[in-house]
Amino acid sequence: MIGHTPEDCAVTPKLELDALTQLSDPEFADARSSRADFAFEAQGLRMWVEAHAPGVFRIRCGSSDALSPEKPSARAKAHAEWLLAREEAVGELSVSSAVSEDDCGWLLAQGDAVLKVLCNPFRLELWLSGELVWQSWSLAQGEGPEGRAWQLGIDLDPDEAVYGLGATPGELDRRGQRLVSDLRDSRALPLAWSPRGWGLYFNTLGRLVHDVACDDEQVYRVQFHGNVLDVFLFAGEPSEIINQYSALTGRAGQPGLWPMGVWLEQTPGQTLDDVLRIAAGLREERYPFDALQLAAPAVYGFQQDKPGFEWNAARIPDVRAAQQKLQALSLQMAAPTFPGVLQGTELFDEWEDRGWLLIDDESGEAHVFAGNDVTGGKPFGLLDLTHKDAYRLWSERQRQAVDEGLGAPVCLAQLDIPDGITARGGETGSVLRTIYPMLARKALFDAVAGHRTPQEGVILSTDLFPAVQRFAWQQGPDVTNDWAGAEHSLRTALALGNSGVPAQMHRLGSAGAPLDGMTPELYVRWLAMSVFSANFSLQATEALLPGSFDEATRELARHWLQWRYRLTPYVLGIIEDAVRTGLPVQRSMAQAFPADPQAHVWDTQYLLGPALLVAPVLQPGEQTRVYLPAGEAWWDLNTGWRYEGGTALNVTAGLDTLPIFGREGHMLCLGPVAQHTGEFNSARLLDEVWMFGMPEHSPVVMRNKIRVMQMQGSSYIKGLEGLRILPSEGLEVKRRGAEVRISRAR
Repeated sequence: MIGHTPEDCAVTPKLELDALTQLSDPEFADARSSRADFAFEAQGLRMWVEAHAPGVFRIRCGSSDALSPEKPSARAKAHAEWLLAREEAVGELSVSSAVSEDDCGWLLAQGDAVLKVLCNPFRLELWLSGELVWQSWSLAQGEGPEGRAWQLGIDLDPDEAVYGLGATPGELDRRGQRLVSDLRDSRALPLAWSPRGWGLYFNTLGRLVHDVACDDEQVYRVQFHGNVLDVFLFAGEPSEIINQYSALTGRAGQPGLWPMGVWLEQTPGQTLDDVLRIAAGLREERYPFDALQLAAPAVYGFQQDKPGFEWNAARIPDVRAAQQKLQALSLQMAAPTFPGVLQGTELFDEWEDRGWLLIDDESGEAHVFAGNDVTGGKPFGLLDLTHKDAYRLWSERQRQAVDEGLGAPVCLAQLDIPDGITARGGETGSVLRTIYPMLARKALFDAVAGHRTPQEGVILSTDLFPAVQRFAWQQGPDVTNDWAGAEHSLRTALALGNSGVPAQMHRLGSAGAPLDGMTPELYVRWLAMSVFSANFSLQATEALLPGSFDEATRELARHWLQWRYRLTPYVLGIIEDAVRTGLPVQRSMAQAFPADPQAHVWDTQYLLGPALLVAPVLQPGEQTRVYLPAGEAWWDLNTGWRYEGGTALNVTAGLDTLPIFGREGHMLCLGPVAQHTGEFNSARLLDEVWMFGMPEHSPVVMRNKIRVMQMQGSSYIKGLEGLRILPSEGLEVKRRGAEVRISRAR
């Protein structure tokens, strides 16, 4: 198992607050239908507690002027919109003062969720269905490196796990880690939750420091930098928390159909002709795929003396001819870009004079960033995307590239922007480091999807920032070519799903890492795992392509790639469902089965959507162990056998199989075999239906309306016309017109 590094307590430095003052002696001030107000007279502060939505309490603390400014600035309104998709409260609050004879306090109730505000000492308690699920240890204010800051201390039970908080290659339980939100290596996101029934979202663009039981094994401390402490406290199961969190902060747009196909990543230094020859070879050998992702440096960008985009002639000499070759291979193109302009060009000087680039406060000149892979090592200036004209220009030029045939931009904009740089909007320091990748991704999404109804398209990036889940989708980490690399990729996807990000695109190996660890067995296991995910990419280097292996391995690669395309209707259905619920494609055991602590231990298993339990094989050999979560029955896709949950099985899995179990009451709808998504028939997206016991739930499937109704012990289903149906043992299928009846075999 991979450990907690690099985000653990020893690696990440403490960021202490000065003049820390504990809040005490709250006094009830006022109540209305959705809010209760409290005063801390000794500290000159007020606290608002709002029923923001069912099971969601919003807690804000600050001075009266900070909580309710007379005229919020346009920038403050913009910041609020970047963070929250829904600002207004939609819940109702019932307030009462009787807590007990021995203690003072108030009960703030909405349904089964009750928040207690207690006096002696001041603390908050969250109760759900009569059980205490969360309690604060302290709340204090002080001074941090960027002004006013707050510290919230939360009591943790000895065995309580904390999930979410962004990406990690290690254990999904973040206990024993310290993360700083604006440090790029922390890979932090602002949502945390526990299977006990609570979740927290810290609503800020400023710095957050999460000390998850580092300094004190029983306390989770959060340092919040900003004039107003603004925290959302969720009550419920993890799926309910992620649903409410995504409704609050925004949900992903849909990716469309072609991005669901397999991608091929160009190797750095490889010419376009070289990778097109590889693509043609894959087509000839009948390996399905849909997209070609070009490597850095950027293949298009601003001209040296004009604000128009041009294609890099050294990378793509003839754009039209390149597009024709891609079309002949039925491929879409993804390409790297960056929101900047190279130093030493006329355009750099002109935009520096205009104030369109990020300016160093001390020198008054544009800050020059060191060259990176995307710029080909050349130093550059960053567009100030808080400037509406610069933002609009960059987005419009990107749309022009899309109109010229670009399928998806690839953009990494989470840069180490040093302190002492202030954007036109006034953002600086940690706030600027937080919003910059957010604005870059938003501008790109506006370019790709803004003119489509419904909005559809993908922006590929590894950047993480608040509300990142609004933009499909997230690129997986660059990993090593060994078993640890496969596990790293999986754990990152599950951690992101725990943090509200619905889809990660895995990478099958890395062209930049040593290649000798990629054995045929590992290659097939990694490929099989990636097939049962949101999506993945192959690497266009010989040692990481199916053709470099023996014929048996090549045939296994075809087998699993065909499975990927058959699964596309189901996986895209999960992503379309995420637009409505926020739930991720790959769901960790703790997220999917919070009431089964034994399941949480099996943290490299996952639920793929609502219907499939997947247990990837992450070590050599055919023997593996699988845990089937309690409270459910499970059907082995490989044998058709039914198992009761709450048990661990010894499973033999050859390279042509993967331990996969269907959840009883669900169905799996499969599409036909295809070489690319262009072969999909929109009038017949489905080919076959697998049933796991008596159907009780309508299946998850893209752009189809299949409905299940139960009556007198049978299931009646509409929408399965013309499909082959594979019922579980003991069931029989009867068709009558457009209706299918599933009943017990007589």
